[in-house]
Amino acid sequence: MVKMNVVYEGNLRCRMTHEPSGSVILTDAPKDNMGKGEAFSPTDLTAAALASCMMTVMGIVANRHHIDLKGTRLDTTKEMVTAPVRRIGVIRVDFHMPKGISVDKRGLLENAAHTCPVHKSLHPDVQIPVQFHYPD
Repeated sequence: MVKMNVVYEGNLRCRMTHEPSGSVILTDAPKDNMGKGEAFSPTDLTAAALASCMMTVMGIVANRHHIDLKGTRLDTTKEMVTAPVRRIGVIRVDFHMPKGISVDKRGLLENAAHTCPVHKSLHPDVQIPVQFHYPD
């Protein structure tokens, strides 16, 4: 169990503290939903958490199989929908993989990404297209 604290600071801004580490994250409502958009929105953090979780689980598998993932980059975009309610509709994740990953190890890593806890926790109505780009 991990405890986190959230304090509403006003003007649609929250300050979240991760109790074990003391790390702090601010959130703002996005500009298209009455906010200032000066920090991650809660739904932005959902997309970022998915990408980070996918990379972390891939890293665990890579460590077990002595695969160097250093330099891997992920781009993620989040698209909102408004009907029937405002929610995340699509989270796209693009992996830009480093050189040197053999073809026989790619499936292992890609499967790991799709089994991360955040991915498995999102509602099935959220589309999650994932692409892996390997250098030639």
